[in-house]
Amino acid sequence: MAMDLNILWFILVGALFTGYAILDGFDLGVGALYLFAKKDEDRRIFLNAIGPVWDGNEVWLVTGGGALFAAFPAVYATVFSGFYLAFMTLLVALIFRAVAIEFRGKESWHWWRTMWDIGFSLGSLLSGFLIGVTMGNVLQGIPLDERGEYMGGFFALLNPYALILGVTTVALFAMHGSIYLVMKTEGDLQQRVRRWVNRIIAVFLACYVTLNIATFFDAPHLWEIVRERPWILVVFVINILIVLNIPRENRKGNELRTFLSSCAAMGTLMLLFGLTVFPNMLRSMPHPEYSLTIYNAASTPKTHFIMLIVALLGVPMILTYTACIYYIFRGKVKLNSQSY
Repeated sequence: MAMDLNILWFILVGALFTGYAILDGFDLGVGALYLFAKKDEDRRIFLNAIGPVWDGNEVWLVTGGGALFAAFPAVYATVFSGFYLAFMTLLVALIFRAVAIEFRGKESWHWWRTMWDIGFSLGSLLSGFLIGVTMGNVLQGIPLDERGEYMGGFFALLNPYALILGVTTVALFAMHGSIYLVMKTEGDLQQRVRRWVNRIIAVFLACYVTLNIATFFDAPHLWEIVRERPWILVVFVINILIVLNIPRENRKGNELRTFLSSCAAMGTLMLLFGLTVFPNMLRSMPHPEYSLTIYNAASTPKTHFIMLIVALLGVPMILTYTACIYYIFRGKVKLNSQSY
């Protein structure tokens, strides 16, 4: 039972973070593209496209962090202590963009709105970048001692491989956000955003190819894992086909299918991430024997079982709330006196 529950909680924690990446990913992507809209009205439309849902989307991050803390406390302790400065910077960026959304419309002064516009966009860019940097370090491996404690410093996290994945993540979120904006806008603004999509997809694919080339040099153990588990290549091919389907659906004007394809692309990317790190939660480099796995970093079977009961009650509530919010605020954005 212990082994089954460990694997199950690895999947559940991964599913929660995948939900966050998909849902808050387009929020962060909208922020990354925000300053490309020059008119105040267009920027207000961008903000109101995510206005009803952005805070609910971040619930997935909080829930994922809580699940990680309860299911794999040793991993939580190592990550949040070793990556402390990076995570505090991420937290500040997320808070600042939230404040910018709420404060921007409080005054009509040009300098006031410009200040919050820049803050919102920079906060979104920095958030996406730091998420990618974190994932890059997890994939590449970090120096851990025999107690599972991080032995590096903050600047060690800013290594070339992690930086490449950080830029790739920003490009991925920008692609996802532009597709969401196509679905929420209309008229001339929609046509302009639709032209952005294919360009951003090209940038993302260039980053993705660069990342895979860098993996040969900076994280060769990942390719060894793929050779041991060749079925991972099937997921990789499916992911590429889904990404290539995005511009196809975009050209046809199938807004919902384009967005669902983007969601599926992000989902399969997160699946690839999970399949390549399993059973490790944090790989130790250059001493793999010190790695934190789903077994040596896990809570007790009793804790996992109790948590499973809580998850069976709580996750459907989150899913129901999310579905209701997206259903209520479906359709194109219409500005009114209550809008941001």
